[in-house]
Amino acid sequence: MSAAERRFTEHRSLLFTVAYEMLGSAADAEDVVQEVWVRWSAAHADAGATGADEIVHPRAYLVRITTRLALNRMRTTARRREDYIGPWLPEPLLTVPDVLDDVVLAESVSMALLVVLESLAPPERAVFVLREVFGYDYDEIAAAVDKSPAAVRQIAHRARAHVQARRPRFDTDPQVVRQVMTGFQQSLHTGDVQGLMDLMAPEVVLLSDGGGKRQAARNPVVGPWNVARFMVGIAGKADPDTVLEVVQVNGAPAWRITTGAALYGVFQLVVADGLIRQLLLVANPDKLSGLSGGVGPLDLPARSPGP
Repeated sequence: MSAAERRFTEHRSLLFTVAYEMLGSAADAEDVVQEVWVRWSAAHADAGATGADEIVHPRAYLVRITTRLALNRMRTTARRREDYIGPWLPEPLLTVPDVLDDVVLAESVSMALLVVLESLAPPERAVFVLREVFGYDYDEIAAAVDKSPAAVRQIAHRARAHVQARRPRFDTDPQVVRQVMTGFQQSLHTGDVQGLMDLMAPEVVLLSDGGGKRQAARNPVVGPWNVARFMVGIAGKADPDTVLEVVQVNGAPAWRITTGAALYGVFQLVVADGLIRQLLLVANPDKLSGLSGGVGPLDLPARSPGP
């Protein structure tokens, strides 16, 4: 392995995580990382051919290129999102259980937060991710997004206010979440609509993402009564071979749903104060590749960037 390959490999999972947090898509994030590698290897080849000095701060350089490429991709995929059938949810990824031990990290990769980030403009999302998730300073972010540090401060303030106003609260104690999940599954199995409603907050909302390729609600389902009836209806039509397996998805417990040998989707409850605030169902088969293997490639402990 060459020195260029070794350096890139050291930072690869961080680059993937930055791109994934900005894009909400593992496939798009992987494409960005591959393009970063092409540029990185070309820069090293040029330096070797001309005798120029090696890049002094490779981590900062790579994150900067990743951010710019992810921004470009965010702008080109905006139309795709507008034409998407039904709610658009992030592509879920398996994560290690000990992510739950770090509240900041668990929240930063949560499906619920990624849903909120979808409402930000591309520059706001890039600045928010680099500042709030990875802890980069304003000068470093300015270099990555090609804006002045003063402009980045304003964008960061606006993005932070936007996210704080919409960010759902959730319980960080996995034991509480598991208890709610157990009660939910039992009530769903018996068709107990009232039992399901008792587990839900008054403002509960269900978002289901089938992408037009799997049956799903094309609009948010709002309120305990509507959500409970919707879930009981789905359960009543489910294949008898359906299996729910508890896994860690984006830093929180969720169910991986399989029917026979086929992966159907992932279903996650967002719980706060012991009540369900959101139900997130991702069934679009194009978004399930991150659920079929082991731990996803998220580089979670990356909040102290350094050079």
